[in-house]
Amino acid sequence: MKLLSFKYDGKTLFGPKVKKEEAVWDVQKIAEAVGEQNFPASIAEGVASGMDFVEKIRNLCEKAHSHEDMDTFKYSFEAIEWLSPIPRTPKNVLGVGKNYADHASEMGGEGVPAKMMIFTKSPTAIAGDEQTLPIHEALTSQLDYEGELAVVIGKGGRNIPKQLAYDTIFGYTIANDLTARDLQAERKQFFLGKTLDGSCPLGPYIVTKDEIPNPHNLSIVTKVNDEVRQNGNTKSMIIPIDEIIEELSKFVTLEPGDVILTGTPAGVGKAMNPPTYLKAGDTVKISVEGIGTLVNYFE
Repeated sequence: MKLLSFKYDGKTLFGPKVKKEEAVWDVQKIAEAVGEQNFPASIAEGVASGMDFVEKIRNLCEKAHSHEDMDTFKYSFEAIEWLSPIPRTPKNVLGVGKNYADHASEMGGEGVPAKMMIFTKSPTAIAGDEQTLPIHEALTSQLDYEGELAVVIGKGGRNIPKQLAYDTIFGYTIANDLTARDLQAERKQFFLGKTLDGSCPLGPYIVTKDEIPNPHNLSIVTKVNDEVRQNGNTKSMIIPIDEIIEELSKFVTLEPGDVILTGTPAGVGKAMNPPTYLKAGDTVKISVEGIGTLVNYFE
């Protein structure tokens, strides 16, 4: 199932993509119409229930098909404002640095880290698909793109063993881990360079894990103004997702709605000759196999 969050008529809503249509179901409206009690108000509220949440949504959509007001329960994509599927995470977005050997190499320095490199991005960095984002030219002249597969945590937990890690996942989405390279270098740490407002667009959908049984064989393609910059595959991750979850959960409790960025393949702007960073007027499109394409514009 592909789930998205969106705004319609001034309200923040969510629902699944309508099959074979460029439209979304308003599942909260359907739930109210059919008398479904205590239905979650957001994707973030529902993910802790895992596939039970997904099954409730499926049942509501089936009821909508036979309801006399069926057409009023769905909105075309042209009529909505896209939001991040998880508009606000319970804590900072968690990211894994240099998790692809080719990217670690192109960044120079010591190459692949000896231990998993972790950074965070503030929830205020989160943005949605089709959103226009600031280039932050007063703060940085080196804003760079990083296309990534992102994991959305469902039930979460602490000290999660590797063999149970996939049980904690609700689904997957796409991230652009926008990074101010000059701020990273000047400040000698990751946070400020990673967490500028709008520097973590996510979307367009969360695809539930049942539809992506193997997250380690998905193509990742990043285009800037339709020029392919990154063309990788998640099979090249150094640390796989189950080990990422195991390691992270030793140090921090993973909560429903947490988002983990799993790293980016080679091809970032910093590694080009000469280095080529984002500028006002650019469009970035990141496609991950089985999920879709995340599109953002810069001004």
